[in-house]
Amino acid sequence: MRIFVNGEARIVEGSPDLASLLQQMEYSGETFAVAVNGDFVPRSEYPRTQIQDGDTLDVVAPVVGG
Repeated sequence: MRIFVNGEARIVEGSPDLASLLQQMEYSGETFAVAVNGDFVPRSEYPRTQIQDGDTLDVVAPVVGG
């Protein structure tokens, strides 16, 4: 299936949950947040959030400095 991550098209196999997809993309730790189709998903919901064909994910990290 085709999804978009930070505006970039990607092809993924099957219909993974958000936690599995992030692991495949090598995101780890707690220094980022994820929005699926414009709605931020609580970290506790990552394993229960199924990713569907055409979904848009925005993975954002805080910016330090000023």
